[in-house]
Amino acid sequence: MQTNRYTTLFFFTFLAALTTALPGAAQSAQPKTTYQNPVIAGDFADPSVIRVGDTYYAVGTSSEWGPAFPIYASTDLVNWQYVGPVFAKLPDWIEGSYWAPELFHRNGLFYVYYTARRKSDAHSYIGVATSRDLRQGFTDRGLLLEWTSEAIDAFVIEDNHRLYLTWKAYGLDKGKATELLGAELSPDGLRVTGQAFTLLRADASTWEGGGAEGQALFKRGRYYYMTYSGNTCCGANCNYQVGLARAGSLRGPWEKFSGNPVLTSHDDWKCPGHGTVVTTPDKRYFYLHHAYKSDGFTFTGRQGVLTELVWNDQTGWPAFRYGTVTPAEAIAPTTHPQQLVNSITVNFGKTPATIPWVWDVHKSVPVYTIANGQLRLNNVPADLVGSFLGLVVKESSYTLSVGIHPQESLWQSIGLYGDARNALGVGVRGDSLELWQVRDGVRSQLQTQGLPSRSGPLTLRLTSRRGQFFTFGWITDGGAFQTLNSVEIDGSFLPRWDRAPRLGISVRGPDAGGSRIDSLSLVYE
Repeated sequence: MQTNRYTTLFFFTFLAALTTALPGAAQSAQPKTTYQNPVIAGDFADPSVIRVGDTYYAVGTSSEWGPAFPIYASTDLVNWQYVGPVFAKLPDWIEGSYWAPELFHRNGLFYVYYTARRKSDAHSYIGVATSRDLRQGFTDRGLLLEWTSEAIDAFVIEDNHRLYLTWKAYGLDKGKATELLGAELSPDGLRVTGQAFTLLRADASTWEGGGAEGQALFKRGRYYYMTYSGNTCCGANCNYQVGLARAGSLRGPWEKFSGNPVLTSHDDWKCPGHGTVVTTPDKRYFYLHHAYKSDGFTFTGRQGVLTELVWNDQTGWPAFRYGTVTPAEAIAPTTHPQQLVNSITVNFGKTPATIPWVWDVHKSVPVYTIANGQLRLNNVPADLVGSFLGLVVKESSYTLSVGIHPQESLWQSIGLYGDARNALGVGVRGDSLELWQVRDGVRSQLQTQGLPSRSGPLTLRLTSRRGQFFTFGWITDGGAFQTLNSVEIDGSFLPRWDRAPRLGISVRGPDAGGSRIDSLSLVYE
């Protein structure tokens, strides 16, 4: 049964009041302001969050999309602004799979410990990069750790003025259980100097399903605590969940909480996990993690959601404030109201070019300019899709409209891009429209339509329902929407295991050239 979110909030607030009324529980006056999840909308998996002074910074997985690892900033954990990527220029040693970045700050220096796939052997290992000003991007320091067949999900913690790296190991080693390992780092955080030690082993007979990953460590009182995730992270058959563990010392022994898992799927948010814990100035604990929203699910991707932890000092264990579910709406960390604006409207003749474009990391970086009131995206001849500039989809139902000046020698399209072998869109060339798809590396024409002669721009439009079903068409001179496909097209063939398709514009043709785009409007329902 789908409950009304206000009813749900009332119930959870009542439950939270009972929780904080327990002996030894945290007692504090809570602000009345609420927020809705997600707090960072769209595909933003494996988020890491830190607080430096009065500012929070978060970074997340970008997978096969460039620029690598988007960074956001906030002063209240609820309203986030994109500030740029970790890597605008991709490191030469990496071929893709930009996963699970972890932020760390020490002595005025920002670090990001990240997972990526090495070109030489296609294995995923852990690298490190640094920056004095993360808004200006990071300088890559190269490979930090390789470990058997794979080392992923780095997390760094300082203990008694010493730095320690933790990571997931043996995930690809047959016949060996997954382990969470740790080792000491050099004082500058750029080299592994200590011998590896075990924190946790996954148990295939429990909810973990043989996997343990996405660990985040923090200390409170005499214990070190860990949130970690288990089971299948991604895709339509995911069953990701979150567990807790604690230890009297970093090297253990670590005790798993008997009540695990502590965060699970429910009607609104599915497969929660892989995040980090941050404390507010008033000592509230929040877990920024990812989950799939039921509406849109894998088509929108794993989004950044915020769930509060509260403490029972009698047991010494934390609990999620709203039970084992990711709240649809919850009591905010501050009294700042949440701004829920994801739509984009740009007139390239009037609006500065602040669109956070993304692209396929396996292809050359798209070349584009904005001049004379138009976006000019350069074509790459002999490509199945052409040059593509994409946007992260924030919600599952939306309408994209793009004003285009048709050209005789170049197809200009709008559509969905999964990868270089799977895409879907509608394009215009001269006085012709083409509905097309690229599926498993084969490009096909689904439908064509002639247009009346015209000298001005044409607006192409696509509408998404639940992120899966698409209607394509154009706007007539009279302002009416003319549908090209009478039956919605199912985009479920687009790849979306550890990522979601991007929405955007493309140009394609046999010769060099560039798009002529006047405007772009992306409106979410």
